Amino acid sequence: MRAIVLPKFGGPDVLELREVPRPTPGPGEVLVRIVASGTNPVDAKIRHSGTWAQLELPAIIGYDASGVVEAVGPGVTRFREGDEVFYTPEIFGNPHGTYAEYGVVPAAIAARKPARLSHAEAAAIPLAGGTAYEALVRRLAVQVGETVLIHGGAGGVGSFAVQIAKAAGARVIATAGPDNQETLRALGADVCVDYRAESVVKAALRETGGQGVDAVLTTVGGSTVPGSTEATRPFGRIATILGCDGDLTPLYLKNQTLHGVFLSREGRRLEELARLVEQGKLRPLVDAVLPLEAAAEAHRRLDSGHGRGKLVLAIGR
Repeated sequence: MRAIVLPKFGGPDVLELREVPRPTPGPGEVLVRIVASGTNPVDAKIRHSGTWAQLELPAIIGYDASGVVEAVGPGVTRFREGDEVFYTPEIFGNPHGTYAEYGVVPAAIAARKPARLSHAEAAAIPLAGGTAYEALVRRLAVQVGETVLIHGGAGGVGSFAVQIAKAAGARVIATAGPDNQETLRALGADVCVDYRAESVVKAALRETGGQGVDAVLTTVGGSTVPGSTEATRPFGRIATILGCDGDLTPLYLKNQTLHGVFLSREGRRLEELARLVEQGKLRPLVDAVLPLEAAAEAHRRLDSGHGRGKLVLAIGR
């Protein structure tokens, strides 16, 4: 089968298109003929230096897929041959990612693809959408009528987060650069903030009458984490998917809660996302669909750090 192989860590051009053996499903696993694979910033981080992810080379990277079940291993009853599924495989220590024509995955962490989506659209959901769902629904537990601030609302995770917060009945303040303000509005953000033109903290306080927002999700990390303590009310909640820089003293002085979010794998979360899709409350924001052999170009775009939505690799039919 064809696959994009990472033979050594480095820049985008280290990625190689190779012929590799097709995997075989073991007990509790399914073999999926991958039609499309989503790309994520974590792919580029691992390509650059994936020792933190316990990755031994050579390896196939990629952590989003949508495709068709080709075969099931012993003990699998959830799926059968021909079922359309989507999933995000484990990152740590996994040399068998989704930049390939076939993949083997535990049946327990896959879910049926939403019928109203193409494979390219479905492949954009699992990792980014799952992270946003985990942060907004499970960690921050956003409620109807609350105000939520989302840093990086036009990106992969952020674009899902805006929609999930709206589906929960929240008022959404979202940030993006000047080129993505219309994207924020199209996603449903109530207040769109150009972080290059104005202070996000001042905007959040202005929009809440000086009280601060109820909850924050930052997909940017860094200084936005301590900065968010100023924008959040006492006893408010903050979640970040990246590390932070700066003084977090105000966090405890204001009795706030900080959640770190790194996605665990489970099929049930994907089923919840699929329900939101079928209800018309969630849609993937796909920036571009590129062929598998253009994986290096996709990574160059990932390295730029200023994408809109998701880049997807088209692999099969």
